Amino acid sequence: MNNLVAGAVANLEQAHAAREVAYPLTRKLVQASANAIRAAHRHDYPQSRAILAQAKGILQQMLDALGGHPDIYYAGYVADSQKEYAEAHATLSFLSGAPLPGPEELKVEVAPYLNGLAEAASELRRTILDALRNNNLAPCEGWMATMDEVYSLLVTIDFPDAITGGLRRTTDQLRGVLERTRGDLTLALRQHALEGKLAEFQGKLPE
Repeated sequence: MNNLVAGAVANLEQAHAAREVAYPLTRKLVQASANAIRAAHRHDYPQSRAILAQAKGILQQMLDALGGHPDIYYAGYVADSQKEYAEAHATLSFLSGAPLPGPEELKVEVAPYLNGLAEAASELRRTILDALRNNNLAPCEGWMATMDEVYSLLVTIDFPDAITGGLRRTTDQLRGVLERTRGDLTLALRQHALEGKLAEFQGKLPE
């Protein structure tokens, strides 16, 4: 029995050591992902890509540290960091027009990837509102179409939350963001059309 307990303790010590290495890396990954998203929203795509290249190295360090420790790898904070990393890549793709990488390419699990995709689509509301404030309507319908497409795909996924990491809730939140954004964009387009007609009418008035 002593040998059994000693073996179990040794296993726990290894798991603890792996966690001590991995946990700070998850925080670094979340921070780098947030910085990449901010750079993408500034349309500084080279900077966003550079940050994500650094984040890729952080992710690999985390994966290396957790090899052989699935109990820690599947902990919530690891999935959260993967979700933020996936969201950053998706945000950059949506805004820059670059191809969207898949979960295998990013080396993240499917559930965090899909949740990150939903949150990146929600982030497009911020982009659209910024464009509307600057009277830049041209790209807004394209971003709106991207939000629609992501929602239409994710809403068809019907598995228990334990498998999807709460994807149904994230998708429901995206639906709310989508509806509000559609209303804001429709109002802005109508106002723009009305302003155009008024300008046309005023141009026809005799001086």
